[in-house]
Amino acid sequence: MARKTGSRAEITGPLIRQAALSLFARHGYGAVSMRRIAAEVGVQAGALYLYTRDKQSLLFELMRVHMEELLAAWAAEPKGETAPARLAAFARFHIRFHLERPEAVFLAYMELRSLAPENFARIEALRQQYEGELAQILAAGQQAGQFRIADLRLTTMSIIAMLTGVNTWYREGGRLSRDEVGEIYADMVARLVAPESGDARVYAGEHIGDHIAEK
Repeated sequence: MARKTGSRAEITGPLIRQAALSLFARHGYGAVSMRRIAAEVGVQAGALYLYTRDKQSLLFELMRVHMEELLAAWAAEPKGETAPARLAAFARFHIRFHLERPEAVFLAYMELRSLAPENFARIEALRQQYEGELAQILAAGQQAGQFRIADLRLTTMSIIAMLTGVNTWYREGGRLSRDEVGEIYADMVARLVAPESGDARVYAGEHIGDHIAEK
């Protein structure tokens, strides 16, 4: 299959997926054609089908890889022994992981509607698996009397939304670093579920954010 003049022989699936990710994130899945993806990487449109069945498969693959990497990274993350420590670790991890992948995060949330039903079901199962990790932390803390939670499902979804929301406003080189933002949000999440008579920082087993407050 012929390639455009100047294209490189080593063009591969990963390069095509990266181009698709950037284009989908910038312009939206519906506005990007396979021909446009091909032009981005410098190959003829027909060459894309050596690496993917169609555009829908490409979108699904991008989302699947993102979710599986998220789950694997969280599994490897140091978490601490207590539910409050694990909750703080989850908040820091979620913000750090997502800020490192802004395009993948945007795609994972904004283009779910573009997935075919069977692909949506598979991605939703991965999302629920990740949300379940947080729900288990919250349930353990509630059972131990360390958290006060009115509704487990609602609290889980609220925390996920709050943490993911950092991607909508955070900019590198601003007043706070990624780590500082992570510490502040860990503190806010701890306060959200702390018993009314407790100090969230004490329940987390550390003085979250104290070094930030001194700045």
